[in-house]
Amino acid sequence: MSTAADASPTLPRVLGTSHATAIVVGTIIGSGIFLVPHEMMQATGSSTLVYLAWIIGGLLSLFGAMTYAELSTLLPYAGGEYVYIRGVYGDLPAFLYMWTWFAVAKPASIASVTTGLARTLAIFHAFAWLDATALRIPFAVAWSQLFAIAITWLITGLNYLGIKKAGDFQLVFTWLKGILIVVIAGFCFASGSGSLANFRTSFHAAHGGFGGFMIALIAALWAYDGWNDLTMVAGEIRHPRRSLPIALIAGLAIVGVLFMATNAGIQYILPAAQIAAAPRPAVSALAVVTGPWGATFVSIAMAVSILVTLNGTIMSGARVPFAAARDGLFFRRMADIHPRFRSPSTSLIVQALLTTGLLLAVGRFQQLFELAIFAEWLFYMITATTIFLYRRRSAPVTAWRLRGYPAVPALFIAAAAVLLVYSYAENFKNSLLGTAIILLGIPLFFLFRRRVSA
Repeated sequence: MSTAADASPTLPRVLGTSHATAIVVGTIIGSGIFLVPHEMMQATGSSTLVYLAWIIGGLLSLFGAMTYAELSTLLPYAGGEYVYIRGVYGDLPAFLYMWTWFAVAKPASIASVTTGLARTLAIFHAFAWLDATALRIPFAVAWSQLFAIAITWLITGLNYLGIKKAGDFQLVFTWLKGILIVVIAGFCFASGSGSLANFRTSFHAAHGGFGGFMIALIAALWAYDGWNDLTMVAGEIRHPRRSLPIALIAGLAIVGVLFMATNAGIQYILPAAQIAAAPRPAVSALAVVTGPWGATFVSIAMAVSILVTLNGTIMSGARVPFAAARDGLFFRRMADIHPRFRSPSTSLIVQALLTTGLLLAVGRFQQLFELAIFAEWLFYMITATTIFLYRRRSAPVTAWRLRGYPAVPALFIAAAAVLLVYSYAENFKNSLLGTAIILLGIPLFFLFRRRVSA
């Protein structure tokens, strides 16, 4: 059996450690930190439990990132999880992973991010036109949908011009978003409007109990999500056996500090009941501190943050079908490399086309995005199990070795299993639909296998 690792890398290794770290930090920090404190407080009703969810979610994500760090240095090639799964479990499970990401997870994620950007900008009076209807074909299409499509193609075009340009964009704007988040937290703590007593307040109408805590934990994990995207572009990282572990672990640590600081700033200004009642707690907190211009500042920070997340999501998503096509498990054209820009050009274009279709069907893709979350954690769990099998083989001494093995990956796998069981029980319809979409890849796999052998 051949793997993507067997072929000589065709994508240029032009990204350094700073670029890799920016991909981790910039992709993870989207709109989540500005929004999920509201959902977490409604679920738990307690500042202490909200922080416990942030800490546990951060640790679980860190355990996953540490596990992936060893896998990525062992197989530092484009495709990430696809490569690791194929190396242990073979073509069919790897194809099912690729199929799920290509058909649902990445296009739905991109569509969700771009729609979030349009909704964030619509807060400003100058962008009020985004809520208006643009045309009917025969169904109504809003300007916000067309805007989201345009942004999708704009960032796709940036990635089409080469990963170095996209990586530089990621680096500069990740720094900018980090500064904006620090400023937001700083304004909150410097304000005389805040009080440490707010940390002892509670929201009595919360969901409560174990179920409420699990809702908050899933929200925290959603906010931390995206750390695995770096492994998908591992084939374009210089000195991957040094840069990948540093970027994954340091990147998550930076994110954890920024998340905890922002959440603390919000809770310093607002009591629990106000956080639970505010759809955008960060906006409400800074509005208390500085007035209307503070809310505008947070909205600008949200827009910048979302744009950087979009770049990382588009960048990573295109590498998975590219790797499968290189192995003969998908359309050969998906493995095309642009002769000038050295980017996976066809894969990027097809990904943007799928996203455009979802954006035109706005209101219906949200269900796909929810079921993609289930599929994502399923493949996190499956990928993490591969480390035990790779360890049984004679791993090269140049691979980064995970400290805390086997406890760290075992805890991550156990946590992923609990989350999957809980999400299946709580969201049975979408989880069942997600399973059906994954299984739909089985006949497609044999169809491609027959084409290759013909």
